[in-house]
Amino acid sequence: MSKKERLSLIQELGKERKSNVIAYLTSTRPGLEVQMAMDTPRLMFEHLRLLEQRPVDQIDLVIHSNGGDGVVPWRLVTLLREHCKKLAVLVPHRAFSAATLTALGADEIVMHPLAMLGPIDPTTANAFNPRDPLNQQNHLGISVEDVSAYVALVKEDVGITHEDELVQAFNILAQQVHPLALGNVKRTSQQSRMMARKLLALHMDRTADEHRMEQIVEALSSSLYYHGHPINRREAKDDLKLKVRDCPQTVEDMLWRLYLQYEEEMKLEEPYNSALEFRAAGAIAEPQKITTYTPAEPHRLAYVESERLTHVFTQDYDLAGTLLPNGGVQVTLIIRNQGWRVEK
Repeated sequence: MSKKERLSLIQELGKERKSNVIAYLTSTRPGLEVQMAMDTPRLMFEHLRLLEQRPVDQIDLVIHSNGGDGVVPWRLVTLLREHCKKLAVLVPHRAFSAATLTALGADEIVMHPLAMLGPIDPTTANAFNPRDPLNQQNHLGISVEDVSAYVALVKEDVGITHEDELVQAFNILAQQVHPLALGNVKRTSQQSRMMARKLLALHMDRTADEHRMEQIVEALSSSLYYHGHPINRREAKDDLKLKVRDCPQTVEDMLWRLYLQYEEEMKLEEPYNSALEFRAAGAIAEPQKITTYTPAEPHRLAYVESERLTHVFTQDYDLAGTLLPNGGVQVTLIIRNQGWRVEK
């Protein structure tokens, strides 16, 4: 019944906006977050192939994500723009990092009152990154702006300006963070800024709007300082001067109702804990013995959906539990199968 309701809302929203609506959502559920990835453009093309004519007058991309691969926005936006005369990005709730970059490539951005964009300064993952002291199997992510902030702290707050002393301060950093990891930070930062400029240039004049484009890139890359800073629609429109358009209350209501359908399907407001799920299912753990529980329903972790087609990323899994000496339960999530499928 939920899919029927979603498709009805997609049709209703498209009719109201005189557009073709495609929804792209990745899980932002705590404990089960999923990133935007390069498998999406291939799926998106299947939806675009079903358009009655190409290019259509307008495509509305409804997006919800905490971000992901920084290259995805360019591939996604350019693909969509080849199939429409106007591209709009509709944000019901969150569009952070790579999702914000995607919005930069649109002719207009429609934000619900609860909608948030975010800075585009990336956090890098690299084999040379420091090890997580709490889990030596994992590497810590390095925020581009944390590295810049360290240098600014040394120069501005500590007051070190002499070249030899700055070299010593950098050497201290390089002793804690591998130089190749620092180089990766610089390269990733440059790529993010370049991507933002290229996306803005799809609908802005590189010459006439050059100063405005640089202000937007600088604000989203550095000036906001904190990667988790939520940019509301008034700030996006008035401070950053993004192409955020006001929309009727009817559109806001439709957009929010559509989002709530996905929120329910993916349980986005329910933090995931495998041990709690194991116990809630009535599974009994025993000492020195593994008890396996197989949930009836898979996790739904991402959607690409339009009026004629639904792709959903699902994860089939088992929970293996063992009773610990202290009475607690150690539970391991074992993935049996995961991937995109067409939902009938």
